[in-house]
Amino acid sequence: MQKSPVFRFTVFFCGLLGLVFLAHAHGFPRLSPKASVYQQIGVTDVTITYSSPAVRGRVIWGGLVPYDKVWRTGANEATVFETSHDILINGHPLPAGKYALFTIPGKTEWRIIFNRKWDQWGAFGYDPSLNVLEVTAKPDPAPHRERMTFFFEDVADSTARVVLHWEKLRIPFTLTTHLVANTLANARQALASLKADDWETPYDAASFCYRYNTHLKEGLQWLKKSLAIKQVYWNTRLMAQFQARLNNFAEAVRYGEKALELAQGMKNKPQDLSKLERSVAAWKAGKASQ
Repeated sequence: MQKSPVFRFTVFFCGLLGLVFLAHAHGFPRLSPKASVYQQIGVTDVTITYSSPAVRGRVIWGGLVPYDKVWRTGANEATVFETSHDILINGHPLPAGKYALFTIPGKTEWRIIFNRKWDQWGAFGYDPSLNVLEVTAKPDPAPHRERMTFFFEDVADSTARVVLHWEKLRIPFTLTTHLVANTLANARQALASLKADDWETPYDAASFCYRYNTHLKEGLQWLKKSLAIKQVYWNTRLMAQFQARLNNFAEAVRYGEKALELAQGMKNKPQDLSKLERSVAAWKAGKASQ
């Protein structure tokens, strides 16, 4: 009985798939080796795991990788994108979790797709009903890169840019974390089970509030808790800074002078002592320190 073209293709594909798995299982190198890139952005962990194909003299865009068709964004297994917290991709929400990262390349615009079925081979089982998020990105001309690579750039406290670079194109998209909300949630959880002698955790939480000028009342309460457990140079200096920010200069001077006094008993003197001395002088004059 003559087999249909679909049947013959299925047999061929399954055989090819088996050879790939067999080679990998026996420890032979893949033509498209596995790679991953990790970045912590604030308190959010982001990992991209992918296989990295090479150009090897081939036409990539519109050739090996057709335009306007779903692509696994690499080779072998679908590329996996994982985030430990809810984030924004190009300003659109993506819940914490693990996703297959598919793309649909276009000549002037790409579609970036996050699909909840992360554990799959290629894009052969791609089901658009499982898409959690789809955004667009503009491809940019770039120097030749032989192997497809993901990387992070312009990493800041709460934002970063993810870049896919292969052949002579790079496709960037932005990632934004909820830094304040995530950090405060971590702080509240840690402080709920605080050990009796742990002055550092409430100090760290208060330092975050001061640094980002957010939730200052809550931060001040955490700092008072730290001081009640143990008064040291660091939490005393921070209390002086808090009071100055609240325009309570008399209290800022009192805590600042106490911090300077505590510093004298330290074996390794803090490097910012001269700065604190200048701040105390400014506070005595009723001015905010620079």
